Amino acid sequence: MKNFNYIRKQMEKSEENLSEYAALSSDAIRIKEENDNDIRLEYERDVDKIIHSSTYTRYIDKTQVYSDVENDNISRRMTHVQFVSRASRTIARALGVNEDLCEAISLGHDVGHTPYGHTGESILNNISKEKLGRVFAHNLNSVRMFTKIENGGNGCNLTLQVLDGIMCHNGEIVQNKYSPMKKDLQIFKKEYETCFNDEKNNYKIIPMTIEGCIVRISDIIGYIGKDIEDAMRLKVIAESDIPEDIKRVLGTKNSEIMNSIILDVIENSFNKPYIAMSDTVYNAVDKLKEFNMKNIYEKANTKKDIERYNRIFSELFGVYLKALNNSEKSNNIYETFLNNKNKDYILNNKKEQIIIDYMSGMTDRFIENEYKRYVKWWGER
Repeated sequence: MKNFNYIRKQMEKSEENLSEYAALSSDAIRIKEENDNDIRLEYERDVDKIIHSSTYTRYIDKTQVYSDVENDNISRRMTHVQFVSRASRTIARALGVNEDLCEAISLGHDVGHTPYGHTGESILNNISKEKLGRVFAHNLNSVRMFTKIENGGNGCNLTLQVLDGIMCHNGEIVQNKYSPMKKDLQIFKKEYETCFNDEKNNYKIIPMTIEGCIVRISDIIGYIGKDIEDAMRLKVIAESDIPEDIKRVLGTKNSEIMNSIILDVIENSFNKPYIAMSDTVYNAVDKLKEFNMKNIYEKANTKKDIERYNRIFSELFGVYLKALNNSEKSNNIYETFLNNKNKDYILNNKKEQIIIDYMSGMTDRFIENEYKRYVKWWGER
């Protein structure tokens, strides 16, 4: 490419105009060095690595809140990820920090989610603790997807800044201020492993970049209003159910709620070494989250639904363990998973971990088809 060097230098130079708090491409850390003969800057390259991954493709048929609904207007995980990406990039642009880093973290943050959303995550967590003595959590699994499972077990070699933002994204924990914490690769690895030992540790980790902090708040922005819209569309709640004091501060429609929080975050974070909400908006968001928990999330699945999901995971786990013990090569765990993995992955992982890796990456439709194939039809249960 005739003008490659000039264009690349101009792109690098453009980062000099970013805020003093921004993460620069020149600071990016990769576990394995890569050929630098690339027109893209480091975090932009990570965006492309993520959207070209097979685990990203599976977002389209993974639960956001509601699993068993016949309504194409209800959000799937892909919708949520796009909302998080848009919110984070809007905030990043206004604050003069790295949009590419925000986009990469946003697009990759939820690939570790299981079939059936947080219900499936809870079920796999119980299985993992019983079989392996380790916690299963979707944010940790997202990192695992990109480091141990994708590309035949070789991973995607994403930058540390992106992996850390993915690990620390948990928008389930609402705070009104997020300050980045300096880290190197060793600190990241230590935090990552510590989270597998105790679920409480997963809620204590803090992103290493201001962009990671933006995505953490954007995760909340991306679901809190859209989940309400989905619930109203399914007639689970009505607009009149939402407390008036929340509506006065944030609005009612998802677009209004997103805009209110985004503008407040920008106003309270401009030229600051942290990302923050005002007390007024923070209190409204916290109260709205409690409203969603009580009126939406706790009612998203019936007791019968949860029993069925537990049965699907449990019985399929037994099917796959038998297949691995007996080397049943015709089983899908070989056909669609292990046959694509390198020797290191196969030799360095217990059978139980391989099964959890396989099942956690499934879409809702795929796990149901697997259950029909290897166990029984729903009507026979």
